[in-house]
Amino acid sequence: MEPGGQLDMQQLLAAAAAMQSQLMNAQQELAEAEVEGTAGGGMVRATVNGQGELVDLSIDPAVVDGADPQETAQTISDLVLAAYRDACRAVDDLQQETMAPFAAGLGSAGGALGDSEGLGGFPGLAGLPGFPGAGAAGTGAPGQPEPADETEPPAGQPPAGES
Repeated sequence: MEPGGQLDMQQLLAAAAAMQSQLMNAQQELAEAEVEGTAGGGMVRATVNGQGELVDLSIDPAVVDGADPQETAQTISDLVLAAYRDACRAVDDLQQETMAPFAAGLGSAGGALGDSEGLGGFPGLAGLPGFPGAGAAGTGAPGQPEPADETEPPAGQPPAGES
């Protein structure tokens, strides 16, 4: 902050550039990551990259039953699908873990921009519309009424659809 409560634009731009760099690094790490999912007690293994693309699939020969090719094909299909879904769940977990600092708000990514409410670390923004503490209805500002819950009827009236 500069004297007089004004934002230091150079500081803000430097923090934004640092966050962008961190985000790009996190995205690159995700793109290069590989996660394995399994099904059938490990008889089928699917490897998926951080973007959810299937990059490898292995099927244990013990899954194949030559006496019943129709049933074997269906079983293999089910196991491949289950292994892929297992790997995708693991990728989702990895993505959430990797991107959590960015999703939680600008402030939680290394503290460069303040608190977990995004730009709340810059008090000068609190008076601007759309920023926490701006005082607009529905923002949770002290002394301001919250918008009415449209799912409940006014007092003394039955819920919609009842007479």
